[in-house]
Amino acid sequence: MKSAKQKVPGHPDLYWCWYRLEEIKPVLLYDLFALREAIFVVEQNCAYQELDGLDKNAAHLLVTTDQAIVACLRVLPPGGEGGQARIGRVAVSSDWRKRGLARLLVQSAIDKIRLDYPSCGIHLDAQTYLQAFYLSLGFKLCGDEFLEDGIPHIPMSM
Repeated sequence: MKSAKQKVPGHPDLYWCWYRLEEIKPVLLYDLFALREAIFVVEQNCAYQELDGLDKNAAHLLVTTDQAIVACLRVLPPGGEGGQARIGRVAVSSDWRKRGLARLLVQSAIDKIRLDYPSCGIHLDAQTYLQAFYLSLGFKLCGDEFLEDGIPHIPMSM
């Protein structure tokens, strides 16, 4: 499933590519997990099991420079509750924030889901402070706020 590495629109120094977990070379995989741990565990001061077993069935979008991964997300195929595809683990390194990368990442995930699963809905559990961002991409609230690992989240879908 590995897609061709392409330049990220509007970011000439960045490339992105979709991978299955088994297609990611070990050094790149290490960098992926290091980025997610740096953001979700260290930066957010949240001790939780970051490697949750779901990466094995996910499609991973990695954004890279020549030296490092600077952003990522994963898409889980439809299944489970509601039978919707799920977007998760959206992460942008602190040096690359406020440049529109998160919007490009999530839009790419939406496009991929619509292509791969055309009749399927899309779900994500957004950190509550990002609610307006996801609303601007077309997501709607679909439940009440809840705590996940001590951080307020809100379920959203489209």
